[in-house]
Amino acid sequence: MSWNAREDLRTCLASLRAGAARRRVETVVVDNASTDGSPEMVAAEFPDVCLLRSPTNEGFSAANNRALAGLDAPYALLLNSDAAVHPGALDALLDWSDAHPDVGIVGPRVLNPDGSLQYSCRRFPTFAAGLFRNVYLGRLFPNNKPAADYLMQDFDHASERDVDWVSGCALLIRRACWEEIGPLDAETFFMYCEDIDWCLRAHDANWRVAYYPGAVVTHAIGRSSDQVADRMIIEHHRSMWRFYKKHRAFFARSVAPPLRPLVPVGIFLRVAVRITRRHLVNPVVNALLRRPARGKAD
Repeated sequence: MSWNAREDLRTCLASLRAGAARRRVETVVVDNASTDGSPEMVAAEFPDVCLLRSPTNEGFSAANNRALAGLDAPYALLLNSDAAVHPGALDALLDWSDAHPDVGIVGPRVLNPDGSLQYSCRRFPTFAAGLFRNVYLGRLFPNNKPAADYLMQDFDHASERDVDWVSGCALLIRRACWEEIGPLDAETFFMYCEDIDWCLRAHDANWRVAYYPGAVVTHAIGRSSDQVADRMIIEHHRSMWRFYKKHRAFFARSVAPPLRPLVPVGIFLRVAVRITRRHLVNPVVNALLRRPARGKAD
């Protein structure tokens, strides 16, 4: 799926071409009504790619479901347009999945553009993790255990293991798995949380969900969503609320009854904090950092 990410998409497709797998691989790009020339670039520079143009921005889930519906393959790899596969990554993922037929979903090792680790496999979210993750409380207690547990910071990410869920930025799913659990829930999730939901549904159907570091992908987070940051902050938290509502029975095990009415309040406050930080706090901090130190010559 791609939306106004022409240069990142070019890099992504070039990485797939350079790291072509031994077996036949079909690449499908679903363009969500981009206006930056992305579909024209794909048609001109990657004529072997199947290009599906949507007249509107359908969102992440619906666009990926459109691609899945037309595939006739034993596996499908969801790959963000701002991600690039390393040489041999496709073969490594496919070979490992062939050797583990009870694994329905597997995610590779994901790196940030600077080569540092991106926490792409995680534990299912908890109420406590939500209190500390991406809000000021987490800044006050940077080494807090709830957020560290959620991000699996106690795991070195150097070995394969079963996990709760893996990021949709680079996610390989077995056809038998998605045929059993169904496609991404596009009716509920326009964007965000669809990957957690898919992995939870896979667990419920007794499929393993795994992390495999023998395949590597580099991912630049949020290149498309940063273009409409406020809307994406709201959409992210809307999806969090919908995920909680959809899986109330699951969260009943980790959220005590007295705390459950606080979940929507907490989600609303997280939205307010993140937008406030973006528009009020960050500009002030940046201005202070740019101000010359007193007593210094110009």
